[in-house]
Amino acid sequence: MRMEEYWEGPKYENRHHAGLVLAERLQPHDWPQPVVLAVPNGGVAVAIPVAQALACPLHLMVVRKLQIPDQPEAGFGSVASDGTLLLNEPVVRRVGLTEEIIAAQKEKALRTIHERLRRYGGAAEFPELRTKTVILVDDGLASGFTMEAAVEVAGKHHPGKVIVAVPTSSRSAFRRLSRLVDKVICPDVSRVPIFAVANAYREWRDLKDDEVVELLKAAHPSGH
Repeated sequence: MRMEEYWEGPKYENRHHAGLVLAERLQPHDWPQPVVLAVPNGGVAVAIPVAQALACPLHLMVVRKLQIPDQPEAGFGSVASDGTLLLNEPVVRRVGLTEEIIAAQKEKALRTIHERLRRYGGAAEFPELRTKTVILVDDGLASGFTMEAAVEVAGKHHPGKVIVAVPTSSRSAFRRLSRLVDKVICPDVSRVPIFAVANAYREWRDLKDDEVVELLKAAHPSGH
């Protein structure tokens, strides 16, 4: 079938709207001691209305895609702020990435992560997660490898439950993440053969670090 027969147009006006829709899906569950961890940058705009609706703390889970050299939009895995590394082995083999290239791209990603940690301040400080319900939020799942790294990091802190909450996802990422966490909440699991997170939004653009800082300040005007 043609792609047009699958795609029904954008589901959301913007990330804020997507967060409101996601919050409606999350509220009936009433999980104990929820903590929202947003994957920056795009996940922050989605996570703020979620955390506000659930009246729970909002923190950042800083994870970075490992970029394929000369193809920065494409990734071959991800790395988290604690050094947790997750590789998409089929892509690594197909592209022919050496250990040296992988190490160099990991260091490049970690430099970006550490700069973000410095700029985001208190929101980027890792919270206590033991026995709590961790709700990991991003603006969508394409390959799902960035979220998978976030799940692995969260799991090291002995949470009571781990929930992935995203507005849109490819079918393959939804299925894989569903096997790794207690539940995946996703109002829009795409049937489109060639999936892009951006297609779920009428208004779509990359968020800059400064914009994330301003979003966090607006959400927590007291600075906490």
